[in-house]
Amino acid sequence: MSPHPQSPVIDGQSGSALSSNADDAAARLVGAVKRYGSGQSAVVALDDVTIAFPAGEFTAVMGPSGSGKSTMMHCAAGLDQLTSGRAFIGNTDLSTLDDRELTMLRRERIGFVFQTFNLVGTLTAEENICLPLTLSGRRPSEGVLEQVVSMLRLGDRMHHRPTELSGGQQQRVAIARALVARPHVVFADEPTGNLDTRSGQEILGYLRSAVDKHHQSIVMVTHDPNAAAWADHVVFVVDGRVHDVMDRPSADSVLGVMKGLGR
Repeated sequence: MSPHPQSPVIDGQSGSALSSNADDAAARLVGAVKRYGSGQSAVVALDDVTIAFPAGEFTAVMGPSGSGKSTMMHCAAGLDQLTSGRAFIGNTDLSTLDDRELTMLRRERIGFVFQTFNLVGTLTAEENICLPLTLSGRRPSEGVLEQVVSMLRLGDRMHHRPTELSGGQQQRVAIARALVARPHVVFADEPTGNLDTRSGQEILGYLRSAVDKHHQSIVMVTHDPNAAAWADHVVFVVDGRVHDVMDRPSADSVLGVMKGLGR
């Protein structure tokens, strides 16, 4: 874990300046509003959120069901468009990009890990891992590919298709796919949600190693206090707003906050 991790920078007022470490953020939202529907039936999933996720660190995002945590991640990653406000990857304002540019940015600068794995069934593990690079017309660095495959213990599974892999192995392939291009930031949405406890702990260990050993930046949505305890920071979201940020979390301290939010 980083010796002096920076907390995610938060500011509930849109238009307010972020502190200087926002310039080094892997991703950030400024005055972010996401509204679904219109009129009296409109649902506000993000309500004027300003937050910066530190580069080279592991941030978990938690909150009650329907709190807006997944919406926050999807908007920060450019998977969903804000109603108003701005989203940045590094210093790139996503609102300035057209569809093609946004697609290229997601391929080249963002990694994604989902609880449903999202592997292509007709491709081998190696082909799935290299797919984002292949789509961009690039080849993986042999050194990086070997490093990631070794860390995730996939060396003897590279020629297997997803149906020939266990759930934990499929998720390891998905993580390798997210890491192999050395993206600016990796977004993980409930990456252990479909795994047994042992496999889930292994996956979290790999994510932790990616931060500690390779200075990757990870933002993970989770409902599990034990998973959040692997992170440097936890951002708690309630009713579409950032409620609190915890540094150096433990499972017990996270659970205490979540119980309070439940009340």
